[in-house]
Amino acid sequence: MDKLKTPIDIGLDALTREAMQMQAKLQRGAEMLRTLDPVEIGASEREEVWRDGKVALYRFRREDAEPSQAVPLLICYALVNRPYMVDLQTDKSIVRGLLERGQDVYIIDWGYTDRSDRYLTLEDYIERFLGGAVDHLRAAHEVDAVNLMGICQGGVFSLCYSALNPKKVRNLVTMVTPVDFHTDDNMLAGWTRALDVDLMVDTLGNVPADVMNWCYLTLKPWRLLVQKYVGLTDILDDKRALEDFLRMETWIFDSPDLAGEAFREFIKQFYQANGLVKGSVHIGGRHVDLRTVAMPVLNIYAEQDHLVPPSASRPLRGLVGTKDYDEVSFRGGHIGIYVSGRAQRDIPQAIHDWLARRSQPR
Repeated sequence: MDKLKTPIDIGLDALTREAMQMQAKLQRGAEMLRTLDPVEIGASEREEVWRDGKVALYRFRREDAEPSQAVPLLICYALVNRPYMVDLQTDKSIVRGLLERGQDVYIIDWGYTDRSDRYLTLEDYIERFLGGAVDHLRAAHEVDAVNLMGICQGGVFSLCYSALNPKKVRNLVTMVTPVDFHTDDNMLAGWTRALDVDLMVDTLGNVPADVMNWCYLTLKPWRLLVQKYVGLTDILDDKRALEDFLRMETWIFDSPDLAGEAFREFIKQFYQANGLVKGSVHIGGRHVDLRTVAMPVLNIYAEQDHLVPPSASRPLRGLVGTKDYDEVSFRGGHIGIYVSGRAQRDIPQAIHDWLARRSQPR
């Protein structure tokens, strides 16, 4: 016998009620938007400790406690977005989670490029800027090597730096980092293999942020260009949810232009030549051999990552020279690994526990 089903009321009266409810909700949302203060980005106090041109090194501070770990942790983020994603707000901050567990956390801020940066190369970013920050920390903390955490493209930079300067990196953490750029499920990598990057850079100089953002958004056009804005109507009268939405939108569209020569090199050596897998990467004339990455490595990837699928990250295990290699698989996506509730609970703890076993306390 079929179970009785409640009929769906789609009569004129029901439609009228729903329309009136939506109208009232939109009106409350409009009033909320008029009174909403500009959203604040960042949860943790920080101070600038080193600078080279537009590139700055910041140290995060906790007012209520000093770090318990003697070896500083340097976070290297990607060039294509601003690094405050790891410290977006109080309840969505990987940095805050690391600080609360006693880590001494620093981050590189690449700044905003302009036409004067057109000819910066990967050697500038990896050896001059990242290397300069590492050397500053080594001197300031009187240590031979630092803990390095690279995220996304920053993870590629960190791998290259660690391979070229293995004695300066004590422990290496890579997070949503592409290694094999030729996997079948990597749509972005598939697009770039047919790109005439020489024509693009020679024509544009620096690569505009809007061009890059459009590429990322069109990887999931329905979800990122339609669905999330339709869903916005559900939270227009919820101040906290609306502020969270606006913080995320601020980060998505707060993107620097990319230095032309560095972009050309990155696309050619990594996306098109798959240089990390084939062992063909050269930075400033020096060969990058991942077998020289002999320090402990923790590789964290996201299972539903559409930008860096797990198949692009996991091959790192067979390429590095270290025998002390661990992986953490996160059930989420490329953004969720920073801001989801599960991420706040699991990711800082996993990083801290792994580093603590390999670093002496202060």
